[in-house]
Amino acid sequence: MTMPPEPNLGNPHLPSPRPSRSEGAVPSRIQLDSSLRRWFNRNLGLWRSRRTYFFPDDEVMRVDMRVRVESFSQPVEGDAAYHFTWWPEKEYDFFERKPGYSREGSMVAYLCGHQLRRNGSYLDGAPSKSQIRQVDEHELRFESHYKDWTIVEHIRLIDQDRYRARSIFSWRDGVLEITEMHHEIRLEGAGAPLEGVA
Repeated sequence: MTMPPEPNLGNPHLPSPRPSRSEGAVPSRIQLDSSLRRWFNRNLGLWRSRRTYFFPDDEVMRVDMRVRVESFSQPVEGDAAYHFTWWPEKEYDFFERKPGYSREGSMVAYLCGHQLRRNGSYLDGAPSKSQIRQVDEHELRFESHYKDWTIVEHIRLIDQDRYRARSIFSWRDGVLEITEMHHEIRLEGAGAPLEGVA
C-alpha cells in the first residue's frame, strides 16, 4: 500500500520536523501489519474468484466462484470468528468431472493466535487447523495437515485490497496432487458483523 507523503507545515524547502527522542519514538513511514486480525478484516466482503486447477497428467480445469467473508460480533473462542460461504458463478464442467469438491457451502473459522481453526474444509468437509505465518503486511501463508493431505496456501492482497492472489499447493502422501491459482476481485466491501455468538 502506498503511503501518502507526510504533510510539511513549515518551510516547503525544508524537511518536515521530526520529534526528538524525548518526544517519543519516530514512527516508521511503512508500518508492518503485525495484527492477523486486522489482515483478516481487510478480506471481509464479497469476492469473485476465477480459479485454475492443475491436476496430475497435465489436466487443467477452470471454475469461477463467488466467496463471501463475514465476521461475527462475538466469537466463542480465539481472537475472532469468520463465516465463509461459496457458490459457483460459472461452473464450466468442473463439478461434474470433480464431484469430490463442494459446489457450494459454508464454514466457520476461528483465529486463535497464529492458528486458524475451521469447522470444515473445501476438500472433504472435515475440520482442519492451519498454522499462519505473516510474510509481510499484505500476505499470509497457511499450512494445513489433515488426513493424508498437506496444503500450503499463500494469500496476497493487492492494489488497496481490491484484488487477492491465492496460490494453493496440495500434497497427498507426500506427492503434489493439486496446484491452484485464484485471481480474486472484490465486488462488495465488508458488511456489518453477524450478530450472535459463533
